[in-house]
Amino acid sequence: MTATLPRPPVVVPKPPGSTPLRVGVATLWLSVIVLLPLAAIAWQAVGGGWEHFWLAVTSHAALESFKVTLIISVVVTVLDVIFGVLVAWMLVRDDFAWKGLLDAVIDLPFALPTIVTSLVMLALYGASSPIGLHLQHTPPGVAMALAFVTLPFVIRAVQPVLREIDREVEEAAASLGAGGRKVFTSVVLPALLPAILSGAGLAFSRCIGEFGSVVTIGGAVPGKTEVSSQWIRALIENDDRTAAAAISIVLLSVSFSVLLILRIISGRTTTREEQAE
Repeated sequence: MTATLPRPPVVVPKPPGSTPLRVGVATLWLSVIVLLPLAAIAWQAVGGGWEHFWLAVTSHAALESFKVTLIISVVVTVLDVIFGVLVAWMLVRDDFAWKGLLDAVIDLPFALPTIVTSLVMLALYGASSPIGLHLQHTPPGVAMALAFVTLPFVIRAVQPVLREIDREVEEAAASLGAGGRKVFTSVVLPALLPAILSGAGLAFSRCIGEFGSVVTIGGAVPGKTEVSSQWIRALIENDDRTAAAAISIVLLSVSFSVLLILRIISGRTTTREEQAE
């Protein structure tokens, strides 16, 4: 009888360098790339005093730009979630001839300069629209441009999670009498919810700060299509950089708050699912 030698333990190689060194390098890099610029713009925002900051963010033009930005961003994010989940489902669960081409085209908005997106939207929905749909200088036109650049965030967040869902659980629920809608809402949707929230948060934040894609199609009509990023540009052109920094701080605060809230909700959802298992 041949003796079976014990298998040696598998040693997972660690990245070079000690943990404190890696943490220090990562923290330094994040500070240079993210924290220091944010601190600089916050310092500039309050450089004229808190009264100047308050007047900048509560002026009529600023409030109008906030309203336009938030309303259009919320609408676009909701549409992104609906159609993003639908497209992700189609790419994962359905088979068709041009599936690979569509999967590649989805990433195109990531590669295109945003000003090109605005020109594309203007060519399609402008005064010389080949389809007879004139959306230039209208909120729907701005929404279409924002949806073009933000839809991939939801699709790419949902797609890998949907691919990893155990199909046997869905089949078991169906065998117990659950219909297609019940299976989706009870089995699939809870598993997708963290990814949907993550994609929605990224899409909303991109909408809040988007500039290039809405320049020509939106036209910066005050109170109608002028989003906050365009108002910031107007302030910079008028050499009021302190007010521009103040508006920027408001946008950063809104984006960060939304991302933080969605991350907390996503974490709690994931924890409940793990406890249920």
